[in-house]
Formats: sequence, C-alpha cells, structure tokens
Amino acid sequence: MSKAAVLVFADTETHGDLGRIANALTTVKEFKEAGDVITLVFDGAGVKWVAELSKSDHRLHGLFASLKDKVGGACSYCASAFGVRQAVEASGVKLLADYQDHPSLRTLVASGHEIITF
Repeated sequence: MSKAAVLVFADTETHGDLGRIANALTTVKEFKEAGDVITLVFDGAGVKWVAELSKSDHRLHGLFASLKDKVGGACSYCASAFGVRQAVEASGVKLLADYQDHPSLRTLVASGHEIITF
C-alpha cells in the first residue's frame, strides 16, 4: 500500500493551471481507487482552487466532490493572502495552520507520505 500527499500549488489563471489541477485530482482518484493512503492539500496560489472547484458548474466539480474525503485541507495563511478564506471555510475544507500558519509538510514526510506536487 502506498502513502502519498498531493500538493496543489497551481494558480487558477491559465489553461496550464487547469491541466495541473485535473492531473492532481486524477492522481488522487487513482490512489483512492487502489485503496492507498492519499491526502490532497491546497497551498500557495493553489488554495484558490477550493473556491473554483466548489462551484457546481465547474467542469471538475464532480470529480472534486467525489474526492472530498481525501482532502486534507488548505493553507490557512495562503487562503487569507489570496482572499479566499471565506470560500474555503464555506466549502467545508479544513484550514491548515500546523507550522507558522501553514500546513506542515514535515509532518507528512515524517509519517511516510511521498510528496507529489502540481
């Protein structure tokens, strides 16, 4: 059984960014279907995806919704910095502030997670 964390740093601005979030979600889905330990974390500009993917008319909304049980959270500091804190809170995604108001990547690594970034 594999153990991984997918971190999304991609912004929401370009077609390439859409490709990165699609690949991140597909990776989480593959791990989930295999029964592996997988967590999805939004960090940096990637926190903006929580608001976008929570919109029912977004083309990736259904995939995101099917993976909600694998979402570990979004960076608390970055959610504020990028102006999406309220949207993240409204989505039900947990705000992570384990290390200086950011998610602790060290904790993930120490617990045996491989880190995959998009």
